[in-house]
Amino acid sequence: MIEGFSFLNAIASSAELAETANTLTSVPEMNMADTVLTASNIWMMLCTALVFIMHLGFAGVEAGFGQAKNTVNILFKNTLTPVIGIITFFIMGFNLMYPGFVQGSGNEWFGFAGWFLSLPENGVTPEYADSGGYTYWTDFLFQAMFAATAATIVSGAVAERIKITSYLIFTLIFVGIVYPIIGSWKWGYGFLDDMGFYDFAGSTLVHSVGGWGALAGIIVLGPRIGKYVHGKVIDKPGSSVPLAVIGVFLLWLGWFGFNGGSVLSADPGKTSFVLVTTTLAACAGALGGFITGFIVFKRLDLGMVLNGVLAGLVGITAGADVISPNLALLVGFIAGILVVLSAVTLDRFHLDDVVGAVSVHLVCGVWGTLAVGLFSVDPEHTFLNQLVGVAVCGATAFISAFLIFIIMHKISGIRVSKEHEESGMDSHEHGIRGYTIVYDE
Repeated sequence: MIEGFSFLNAIASSAELAETANTLTSVPEMNMADTVLTASNIWMMLCTALVFIMHLGFAGVEAGFGQAKNTVNILFKNTLTPVIGIITFFIMGFNLMYPGFVQGSGNEWFGFAGWFLSLPENGVTPEYADSGGYTYWTDFLFQAMFAATAATIVSGAVAERIKITSYLIFTLIFVGIVYPIIGSWKWGYGFLDDMGFYDFAGSTLVHSVGGWGALAGIIVLGPRIGKYVHGKVIDKPGSSVPLAVIGVFLLWLGWFGFNGGSVLSADPGKTSFVLVTTTLAACAGALGGFITGFIVFKRLDLGMVLNGVLAGLVGITAGADVISPNLALLVGFIAGILVVLSAVTLDRFHLDDVVGAVSVHLVCGVWGTLAVGLFSVDPEHTFLNQLVGVAVCGATAFISAFLIFIIMHKISGIRVSKEHEESGMDSHEHGIRGYTIVYDE
C-alpha cells in the first residue's frame, strides 16, 4: 500500500509540474517586458544613488585639501550645490537639455520643452524605455545628479576666497541654463549629435564644462593671499589628508554609477565592459600621477596619485563603451601624466586651483574626448568631430562662466575681504569651525 501510494503521489506531482510548466510558457510577452524594465530601472536607480554619493566625495576632497579655517564654508557650498542643482534642473534644466529635438535634423541648437516636469503618457511603461530601460522619473533624477556635478567641479577650484552668495548665484545660472543647453547639443539630439560628436558619459559635457567654469572663476578671482610670493609657490597645507583620500575613493565608487548608468539599461555585457574600462583607466591614472609626480617633485606625492585616479576616471568617461580595455589603460595613464603637468603649468601662470579641478576635469576631460577619436572601435567617431565638439562646448562654457563671474564682480564683488580670507571664512560667515579641539584645564 505504501509503495502504491508513493507511485500515485509521483504521478500527481508530475502532473502538477507539467501544469506549472504550461503556465510558465504561456506568460504574456508584456510581463517579460515589464520584468526587463524593472531590472533596468533598479540598476539605474542604484546608479543614481552612486552618482549622488559623489557629492560627498567632492566634499571630502575639497575639505581635505582646503585649509582647516575654511572647512565649514567648503562643506556648506558642497551641501547646497546638489540642492540647487536638482531643484533648478527640475524647474527648467531637464527640459532645456531634452527639448524634443528631432534626431538627424542637423541644425538644432536651442529648444525648451516647458517649465517643470511633464509626464509623458508612456512614462512608466516599457514603451518609454525603448531606447533606455527605465522610467521617466528615474531618467530625470539620474540626469539631475550629473547637472549638479558640473557645478561642484567649480567649487573646488574657487575655494577659500569666493563669497558664498556669489558661488550660489553662479551655480544657479550655470546649472540651470548653461550646462543643459550645452548638453542638449549632444544628449538631446542637437547639432553636435547630428555631426557625429561622441561623449558617452560626459568627459566634455560634464567634466570639461565644469572645468572651463572653474578656469574662468580662478582667473576672475585671482590667487589666494600668499599663494605666490616672489615667483615661488607657497604650499597651503590641507586640513585632512585622510579625508581627501576618503573623498577620492567615494568618487571612484560613484563612478561605477556615473559610467555604468550611462549604458542606460542593465544590459549585462555593455555594463560590465564599461565598468572594466573605467576601473582600468583609474588604476593607470594613479600610476601615471605617481610616476610623473615623482619625476617632477622628487617625492612620493600622494596628492598627485589621488588626482591621477580622478584623471583616469575623467579621461575614460567619454569612451568607456567604445575603447578597449588595453587602450583604456593607455588613456588613463596619459591622463595621470597630464594632470601633474597641468598643475605645474597653472602654478607658473599664478592660476590658483585649490584641489586641481581644472587639471583633473578640464585637461583630462578634453584628452578623454579626443581619445575617442583616436582609439574608438567605431570608425564614425573621428578625431575631427571630437575636436569640433570640444572646441564648441569649451568656448561656450568658458565664455558663459567668465561673463557670469565678471558681471557679479562688477555689481557686488565676488571675493571676500582680506581680513576674512586671512582669518578664515568659517568664523566670519558661519560662526563655527570645522575642527574644534577642547583642552581640559
